[in-house]
Amino acid sequence: MRHRNALNRLSRPSGHRRALMRNLASSLFLHGKIRTTHAKAKALRPFAERLVTLARRGDQHARRLAFARLGDKAAVKLLFDEIGPRNANRPGGYTRITKIGNRPASGDAAPMAVIEMVGAAAGEAAKGKAKRRRRKKAAEGES
Repeated sequence: MRHRNALNRLSRPSGHRRALMRNLASSLFLHGKIRTTHAKAKALRPFAERLVTLARRGDQHARRLAFARLGDKAAVKLLFDEIGPRNANRPGGYTRITKIGNRPASGDAAPMAVIEMVGAAAGEAAKGKAKRRRRKKAAEGES
């Protein structure tokens, strides 16, 4: 019986699963949306939404808790400076999972999905990052 066993273990040991969630969440926050298997997206959603709730609080203790769970300074900075304030008035539901029809994973034919941050400016983080990268390359080329 699986009563009260809500955690999807994803056929991985706990350390591997923790690292997977950290990497997926960091990528989600930095890029705005990611393509992964449907099972991983469903497991990522509560992990990421708890971090956004911490970012909405915005205090130092919440930032330290988020860094302990995420382990990526750039992602925590983006989370607290942009994503948290943008979702300040939203009562939850910060992510959206969309199934990608008829596009199974190449290795095991698992059903794929896109998980993305909800909001009008969800994709702006990735666009801003690309602009910063182009400006940096242009500055390096001039000097």
